[in-house]
Amino acid sequence: MSGQGSPAALGAALAGELTFLALCWRIVRSDGVALGFTTHDAPLWVGGLRHASAPGMAPSAVVSGSGLDADTMEIEGGLSSAEVTAADLAAGRYDGAAVRLTLVDWRDPDGGAQLLAQGTIGAVAIGSGADAGFTATLRGPTAVLEAVAVEAYSPECRAELGDARCRVALRGRTRRGRIAANTGNAVAIEGLGPGDVAFYTDGRLRLLDGADAGTERRIIGSDAERLLLDTSLSAAIGVAVEILQGCDKRFATCRDRFANAANFRGEPHVPGGDLLTRFGGL
Repeated sequence: MSGQGSPAALGAALAGELTFLALCWRIVRSDGVALGFTTHDAPLWVGGLRHASAPGMAPSAVVSGSGLDADTMEIEGGLSSAEVTAADLAAGRYDGAAVRLTLVDWRDPDGGAQLLAQGTIGAVAIGSGADAGFTATLRGPTAVLEAVAVEAYSPECRAELGDARCRVALRGRTRRGRIAANTGNAVAIEGLGPGDVAFYTDGRLRLLDGADAGTERRIIGSDAERLLLDTSLSAAIGVAVEILQGCDKRFATCRDRFANAANFRGEPHVPGGDLLTRFGGL
């Protein structure tokens, strides 16, 4: 935004006999796509982003608290084939998307905007029927205070393969190819043979083109020359994908397959809650 309005300026604008205010939504998805919507009856350019007219998109009451409770708000809107689609919502493209809700003067949208709320999208519910819409929950910045800051010990690793704590180099463990066969929850990748598929269990498959480009599926296993996915995939044969090797987070795998025991983020030798049951007569 080029300017930030003040509460005093907003109060003055609301006190007049006529108001020229419109709500503007700026949504940035995790895949980098930025979308803008406004309650005005014509598109507005705000901060270099075109905000499409979406009068049916409305928030619940916007309340800002001074405490540490998580601020939440609901967004309701209609589904549009050109903008927000049921397929994109179901595919999780909007999960965790960053949202800013501002109030602008539609006569001069870049002249200053009053920030009303910001946060990330949480739960999304899709209605049914011909006129179905969606409801999304917006979680404010204080929602991060609900996260557990101290990790509990576990026999399995708490890092993700290749992240800053794991430190395993992903170069050579990522592969690109095209779908050779697809039965929904099982896909075959060109050039991926029986000796290779097992390495990708617990990894990820990311679509690089087609209608679902940018979405991911978790690889939960392998069957002969196919990768088994956690959710069904509708991509056609020939669609380009990227697959990343996985890790089952066990210490033996970390040590023997990745030679990375020094960075294992778990406690494989700490006794569990069944310790007393291992010995009779106690």
